[in-house]
Amino acid sequence: MGTEQEIGYLALPPAGTGRGLLVLQEWWGLVPHIRDVSDRFAAAGFVALAPDLFHGEQTTSPDEAQRLFMALNIEQTARDLETAAQFLLDHEAVTGDKIGVVGFCMGGQLALLAATLSDRYGAVIDFYGIHPKVQPNFSRLSAPVLGLFAAEDNFVPPAAVEQLEATVKGAGGSIASHTYPNAGHAFFNDTRPDAYQPEAATDAWQRSIDFLNQHL
Repeated sequence: MGTEQEIGYLALPPAGTGRGLLVLQEWWGLVPHIRDVSDRFAAAGFVALAPDLFHGEQTTSPDEAQRLFMALNIEQTARDLETAAQFLLDHEAVTGDKIGVVGFCMGGQLALLAATLSDRYGAVIDFYGIHPKVQPNFSRLSAPVLGLFAAEDNFVPPAAVEQLEATVKGAGGSIASHTYPNAGHAFFNDTRPDAYQPEAATDAWQRSIDFLNQHL
Protein backbone atom coordinates (compact mmCIF):
# COMPACT_ATOMS: atom_id res chain seq x y z
CA MET A 1 0.00 0.00 0.00
CA GLY A 2 1.14 3.51 -0.70
CA THR A 3 0.86 6.74 1.24
CA GLU A 4 -0.74 10.11 0.60
CA GLN A 5 1.75 12.89 0.03
CA GLU A 6 1.03 16.58 -0.42
CA ILE A 7 1.86 16.04 -4.08
CA GLY A 8 -0.21 12.89 -4.61
CA TYR A 9 -0.14 9.15 -3.90
CA LEU A 10 3.22 7.39 -3.48
CA ALA A 11 3.70 3.62 -3.59
CA LEU A 12 7.04 2.00 -2.74
CA PRO A 13 8.27 -1.37 -4.01
CA PRO A 14 8.82 -4.33 -1.65
CA ALA A 15 12.60 -3.92 -1.91
CA GLY A 16 12.32 -0.32 -0.68
CA THR A 17 14.06 1.15 -3.71
CA GLY A 18 13.43 1.12 -7.44
CA ARG A 19 13.19 3.17 -10.59
CA GLY A 20 10.83 6.14 -10.50
CA LEU A 21 7.52 6.17 -12.36
CA LEU A 22 4.81 8.82 -12.64
CA VAL A 23 1.29 7.40 -12.97
CA LEU A 24 -1.10 9.95 -14.50
CA GLN A 25 -4.83 9.89 -13.87
CA GLU A 26 -7.86 9.69 -16.10
CA TRP A 27 -10.40 12.49 -16.13
CA TRP A 28 -12.05 11.11 -12.97
CA GLY A 29 -9.21 12.45 -10.81
CA LEU A 30 -6.89 10.66 -8.39
CA VAL A 31 -9.46 7.92 -7.71
CA PRO A 32 -8.90 4.52 -6.01
CA HIS A 33 -8.30 2.85 -9.38
CA ILE A 34 -5.22 5.00 -10.04
CA ARG A 35 -3.95 4.33 -6.52
CA ASP A 36 -4.41 0.60 -7.21
CA VAL A 37 -2.52 0.86 -10.49
CA SER A 38 0.28 2.66 -8.64
CA ASP A 39 0.36 -0.15 -6.07
CA ARG A 40 0.63 -2.68 -8.91
CA PHE A 41 3.58 -0.84 -10.43
CA ALA A 42 5.19 -0.68 -7.00
CA ALA A 43 4.72 -4.44 -6.59
CA ALA A 44 6.52 -4.80 -9.94
CA GLY A 45 9.53 -2.94 -8.53
CA PHE A 46 8.89 0.76 -9.25
CA VAL A 47 8.59 3.78 -6.99
CA ALA A 48 5.22 4.92 -8.32
CA LEU A 49 3.89 8.45 -7.80
CA ALA A 50 0.39 9.46 -8.92
CA PRO A 51 0.29 13.27 -8.70
CA ASP A 52 -3.08 14.81 -7.89
CA LEU A 53 -3.57 16.90 -11.02
CA PHE A 54 -7.07 18.03 -10.01
CA HIS A 55 -5.83 19.19 -6.58
CA GLY A 56 -8.30 17.20 -4.50
CA GLU A 57 -11.24 17.06 -6.89
CA GLN A 58 -12.50 13.71 -8.15
CA THR A 59 -15.78 12.36 -9.44
CA THR A 60 -17.70 9.33 -10.67
CA SER A 61 -19.99 11.50 -12.84
CA PRO A 62 -19.11 11.61 -16.55
CA ASP A 63 -20.52 15.13 -16.83
CA GLU A 64 -18.42 16.36 -13.91
CA ALA A 65 -15.37 14.54 -15.26
CA GLN A 66 -15.87 16.28 -18.60
CA ARG A 67 -16.02 19.64 -16.81
CA LEU A 68 -12.80 18.97 -14.88
CA PHE A 69 -11.15 17.68 -18.06
CA MET A 70 -11.95 20.80 -20.07
CA ALA A 71 -11.19 23.17 -17.18
CA LEU A 72 -7.68 21.77 -16.77
CA ASN A 73 -5.13 24.57 -16.66
CA ILE A 74 -2.42 23.26 -18.96
CA GLU A 75 0.30 25.67 -17.78
CA GLN A 76 -0.36 24.80 -14.13
CA THR A 77 -0.47 21.10 -15.01
CA ALA A 78 2.89 21.38 -16.75
CA ARG A 79 4.32 22.89 -13.57
CA ASP A 80 2.71 20.12 -11.50
CA LEU A 81 4.26 17.48 -13.74
CA GLU A 82 7.70 19.03 -13.44
CA THR A 83 7.35 19.25 -9.66
CA ALA A 84 6.26 15.61 -9.45
CA ALA A 85 9.14 14.48 -11.66
CA GLN A 86 11.68 16.32 -9.53
CA PHE A 87 10.08 14.95 -6.35
CA LEU A 88 10.63 11.43 -7.67
CA LEU A 89 14.21 12.03 -8.75
CA ASP A 90 15.02 13.55 -5.36
CA HIS A 91 13.35 10.74 -3.40
CA GLU A 92 15.72 8.51 -1.46
CA ALA A 93 13.96 5.37 -2.70
CA VAL A 94 14.46 6.17 -6.40
CA THR A 95 17.40 4.67 -8.26
CA GLY A 96 18.76 5.84 -11.60
CA ASP A 97 18.87 9.28 -13.20
CA LYS A 98 15.79 8.88 -15.40
CA ILE A 99 12.17 8.19 -14.57
CA GLY A 100 9.26 6.78 -16.55
CA VAL A 101 5.76 8.12 -17.02
CA VAL A 102 2.55 6.23 -17.79
CA GLY A 103 -0.86 7.80 -18.24
CA PHE A 104 -4.41 6.77 -19.01
CA CYS A 105 -6.93 8.67 -21.16
CA MET A 106 -6.28 12.33 -20.25
CA GLY A 107 -3.16 11.14 -18.43
CA GLY A 108 -1.88 9.43 -21.56
CA GLN A 109 -1.76 12.74 -23.40
CA LEU A 110 -0.24 14.37 -20.33
CA ALA A 111 2.44 11.66 -20.25
CA LEU A 112 3.46 12.77 -23.74
CA LEU A 113 3.45 16.38 -22.59
CA ALA A 114 5.54 15.59 -19.50
CA ALA A 115 8.27 13.98 -21.57
CA THR A 116 8.59 17.12 -23.72
CA LEU A 117 9.05 19.41 -20.72
CA SER A 118 12.46 18.10 -19.60
CA ASP A 119 15.04 15.40 -20.17
CA ARG A 120 14.20 13.59 -16.92
CA TYR A 121 12.37 10.79 -18.72
CA GLY A 122 13.66 7.49 -20.05
CA ALA A 123 10.32 5.91 -21.05
CA VAL A 124 6.78 7.07 -21.85
CA ILE A 125 3.64 4.93 -21.97
CA ASP A 126 0.44 6.37 -23.41
CA PHE A 127 -2.77 4.42 -22.78
CA TYR A 128 -5.34 5.82 -25.24
CA GLY A 129 -4.34 9.41 -24.50
CA ILE A 130 -6.56 12.34 -25.36
CA HIS A 131 -6.91 16.01 -24.44
CA PRO A 132 -7.76 18.62 -27.08
CA LYS A 133 -5.92 21.44 -25.27
CA VAL A 134 -2.66 19.49 -24.78
CA GLN A 135 -0.36 19.83 -27.78
CA PRO A 136 3.13 18.54 -26.91
CA ASN A 137 6.13 19.89 -28.78
CA PHE A 138 7.47 16.57 -29.98
CA SER A 139 10.71 18.12 -31.19
CA ARG A 140 11.63 18.14 -27.48
CA LEU A 141 10.82 14.46 -26.96
CA SER A 142 13.91 12.38 -26.23
CA ALA A 143 12.39 9.33 -24.51
CA PRO A 144 10.91 6.38 -26.44
CA VAL A 145 7.11 6.06 -26.40
CA LEU A 146 4.91 2.97 -26.12
CA GLY A 147 1.34 3.63 -27.23
CA LEU A 148 -1.48 1.27 -26.25
CA PHE A 149 -4.76 1.84 -28.06
CA ALA A 150 -8.10 0.24 -28.91
CA ALA A 151 -9.56 -0.28 -32.35
CA GLU A 152 -13.09 0.50 -31.12
CA ASP A 153 -12.16 3.68 -29.28
CA ASN A 154 -14.51 6.51 -30.23
CA PHE A 155 -12.32 9.07 -28.43
CA VAL A 156 -9.00 7.99 -30.00
CA PRO A 157 -9.82 6.28 -33.30
CA PRO A 158 -7.19 4.50 -35.41
CA ALA A 159 -6.76 7.58 -37.59
CA ALA A 160 -5.75 9.60 -34.52
CA VAL A 161 -3.22 6.92 -33.57
CA GLU A 162 -1.73 7.01 -37.06
CA GLN A 163 -1.50 10.81 -36.85
CA LEU A 164 0.24 10.62 -33.49
CA GLU A 165 2.77 8.11 -34.80
CA ALA A 166 3.46 10.24 -37.87
CA THR A 167 3.85 13.41 -35.81
CA VAL A 168 6.23 11.84 -33.28
CA LYS A 169 8.35 10.20 -35.96
CA GLY A 170 8.29 13.33 -38.10
CA ALA A 171 9.77 15.25 -35.16
CA GLY A 172 12.55 12.67 -34.83
CA GLY A 173 11.03 10.75 -31.92
CA SER A 174 10.60 7.04 -31.31
CA ILE A 175 7.15 5.46 -30.86
CA ALA A 176 5.94 1.89 -30.98
CA SER A 177 2.22 1.31 -30.63
CA HIS A 178 -0.15 -1.61 -30.31
CA THR A 179 -3.88 -1.51 -31.02
CA TYR A 180 -6.24 -4.09 -29.52
CA PRO A 181 -8.85 -5.15 -32.09
CA ASN A 182 -11.76 -6.03 -29.79
CA ALA A 183 -11.38 -3.30 -27.18
CA GLY A 184 -12.69 0.20 -26.63
CA HIS A 185 -11.62 3.25 -24.67
CA ALA A 186 -10.55 2.62 -21.05
CA PHE A 187 -10.05 -1.11 -21.65
CA PHE A 188 -7.48 -1.16 -18.83
CA ASN A 189 -9.83 0.21 -16.16
CA ASP A 190 -11.01 -2.81 -14.16
CA THR A 191 -13.42 -0.68 -12.12
CA ARG A 192 -15.54 -0.10 -15.23
CA PRO A 193 -17.26 -3.35 -16.33
CA ASP A 194 -18.64 -1.54 -19.38
CA ALA A 195 -15.13 -0.84 -20.67
CA TYR A 196 -12.73 -3.36 -19.11
CA GLN A 197 -11.25 -5.98 -21.44
CA PRO A 198 -9.24 -8.50 -19.37
CA GLU A 199 -7.22 -10.00 -22.23
CA ALA A 200 -6.20 -6.63 -23.64
CA ALA A 201 -5.48 -5.26 -20.17
CA THR A 202 -3.31 -8.24 -19.24
CA ASP A 203 -1.32 -7.99 -22.45
CA ALA A 204 -0.95 -4.21 -22.13
CA TRP A 205 0.29 -4.59 -18.56
CA GLN A 206 3.02 -7.02 -19.59
CA ARG A 207 4.03 -4.83 -22.52
CA SER A 208 4.28 -1.87 -20.13
CA ILE A 209 6.45 -3.70 -17.60
CA ASP A 210 8.72 -5.03 -20.34
CA PHE A 211 9.04 -1.56 -21.89
CA LEU A 212 9.88 0.10 -18.57
CA ASN A 213 12.39 -2.59 -17.68
CA GLN A 214 14.03 -2.20 -21.09
CA HIS A 215 14.38 1.56 -21.03
CA LEU A 216 14.82 2.53 -17.39
